[in-house]
Amino acid sequence: MSYPQQQRGGYDRSAAPAAHIDTSDVRFGANMPELLFADIAQEKARTIAQAGGGRKNKSTQLRKFYDELVMWQEKIALEQNPERRAEHYKEHAPFIKMLSAKVAYARGREHVDPCFEKLFTHVIRQIDSPETLKHAKLFMEAFMGFYKAEEK
Repeated sequence: MSYPQQQRGGYDRSAAPAAHIDTSDVRFGANMPELLFADIAQEKARTIAQAGGGRKNKSTQLRKFYDELVMWQEKIALEQNPERRAEHYKEHAPFIKMLSAKVAYARGREHVDPCFEKLFTHVIRQIDSPETLKHAKLFMEAFMGFYKAEEK
């Protein structure tokens, strides 16, 4: 087994495999597939578990991203008035979107692989309202449940 050569600042990313995960069926809002929280989440969990190869994508690492997404969703959902909830979401949206930068950093440190980064970034980019934030949280909840089963 050969490993990418170590270079200044980390491993040579050109030697890393490309992210091979189809995210086109992960959609929130009005176009949300019926099986998003079931078969689709399970298939994504299986793909990412295989991509990590036991060295990356540890459930404890992935759980950090899920936990932060839950924290933001709960913070937004506390507002009872729908109009104020939308305003509350807009105030916090930059911090929610920053989760993409955090997953990129984790990939740079070789804690997650390109497949997880691609999926999680895709999930974060689709969030544009309190409703889609809830859908993203529920998808990641289902994904994490299936992932834990796949990890074993």
